[in-house]
Amino acid sequence: MKTIKAKKWSDLTPAQQRAVLTAASVQLSLAATAWVDLARRPESQVNGRKSLWAVGIGLNFLGPILYFSRGIRR
Repeated sequence: MKTIKAKKWSDLTPAQQRAVLTAASVQLSLAATAWVDLARRPESQVNGRKSLWAVGIGLNFLGPILYFSRGIRR
């Protein structure tokens, strides 16, 4: 089996570095927005337990997207 070596930041091209920084910024913005919304929203307006959503929001892009699409009662 071939071992894949992780790249260092300095090994990435400037375009790849920008892409990583952009993705990280979007991820952090989504998570922060979801956590603030969850903290301010009453429990009665949330599908499921708020504590589970708080943990789930930390799951990369999927957590905040699921919270906004499935976690809020409409």
